[in-house]
Amino acid sequence: MIKPVFSECISKKNLDSFRVPSIILIGLCLAVFCISPVSAGTKYLSGEPNLSAAISGINEFTPGSTIELPILIENSGLNYIKMVQSGIVDRDDIPSTAKMVRVTLLPDGAPILIKSDTQMVGDIEGSESKPVKFQIRVKDDGQAGTYSLPVRIEYTYLAAAEQVGTDSVVNRYNTKKIELNVPFIVKSAINLDVIKVTPEDINAGGEGFVTITLRNSGADTGRKAIAKLSRFGNSPVVPVDSTVYIGDFKPGDEFDAKFKVSVTRDAEPQEYPLEVLVTYQNADGENLETPAEQIGIPVGGKIKFTMVNDPPKVTIGSKQVIEVEYRNDGDATAYSSEARISAVDPFSSDDDLAYLGDIKPGESAIARFKMTTNAEAIEKTYGLDSEIRYRDALDNSQISDTIKVQITAGKPEGFSALLSNPIIIAVILIIIIGAAYRYHTSRRKSASV
Repeated sequence: MIKPVFSECISKKNLDSFRVPSIILIGLCLAVFCISPVSAGTKYLSGEPNLSAAISGINEFTPGSTIELPILIENSGLNYIKMVQSGIVDRDDIPSTAKMVRVTLLPDGAPILIKSDTQMVGDIEGSESKPVKFQIRVKDDGQAGTYSLPVRIEYTYLAAAEQVGTDSVVNRYNTKKIELNVPFIVKSAINLDVIKVTPEDINAGGEGFVTITLRNSGADTGRKAIAKLSRFGNSPVVPVDSTVYIGDFKPGDEFDAKFKVSVTRDAEPQEYPLEVLVTYQNADGENLETPAEQIGIPVGGKIKFTMVNDPPKVTIGSKQVIEVEYRNDGDATAYSSEARISAVDPFSSDDDLAYLGDIKPGESAIARFKMTTNAEAIEKTYGLDSEIRYRDALDNSQISDTIKVQITAGKPEGFSALLSNPIIIAVILIIIIGAAYRYHTSRRKSASV
């Protein structure tokens, strides 16, 4: 077996001679590594923030819109000279960092209302950007065009840092105010004003029309304009015809848009909201719509009928014609009215319909019904249900709520009472039969003589 030459050449004595220098070398290396991070520091000899501003995303907006405008603040500041050496105390801040940044948006003649105050952004380091948002509203009558919105920025930065001794640094900060401009574009658009609202025959439970006078108070023409009416929330007023074509809607033009609406039966007599807007094409060929305008629609009470005469009296066991006077207590005319009564035991009727005709608000009409009261009826006042079918102003068939008709049943009086007594009737029949027999007998005797 061949032994390595190296192992043969190195003796124990030689190993002892190398051991001491090796230990010294390792100690020196450890000293260098441990001392270097502690004694070396960093400082910057130049640099400061350089801020710019721009609207993030789309910067074209329509009059009448409320938006959250995002503005991006970017710091492109650089540190040109950086020094790293022992004995320098590290600085807490970097000269290119903009500290405690505050941003204010100004209108400067642009057709906007700024709802947000000065916004706090915080620190923005070099090569960093941060967004800031402002709530604004573009005025309804805003003119189309490009505007410059001033963005005022206030910040603090490290201007100088002077080292005192080996363990202290004196920082000197400067505060700076700058004003930048961002482009803001207002699109060509119309401005919608509601001039007048005219209702026609709008009552609870029926249908009617509402005419809305619209005006373009803007500075641009809306082409292929369409007026749209829509329900607002749970309003009982619901559009039946929801669109009306306008065409070219020029500045200053007025247009009467007539819509058909229906009203639920449970609506109370008061005003209810609807929304109206206009869709159109602007000068750039874009399809836009105006902000929705809320309008109030006055609704009249539903047509209600009341029995106004005293309860008619009927005789038990007889057939009679009763009269019922109905009054229109509603806010609209009931056309071609027809009353119907529901006869229940102890009553019956072979003529339970009565034509009333047109009944205006506050007017009355009399219905006549043939009623039979059976002999089992008792003396008291009964209540029968009746209703009136009529047509509204748009010739729609409607049915009123149930109207209670009071009828008083009583026993026969006078001669009627006699005729209703079976014993009296039997006695009368016997008398009549006896008289007839006697008359017949007397004639036979006269003839034989």
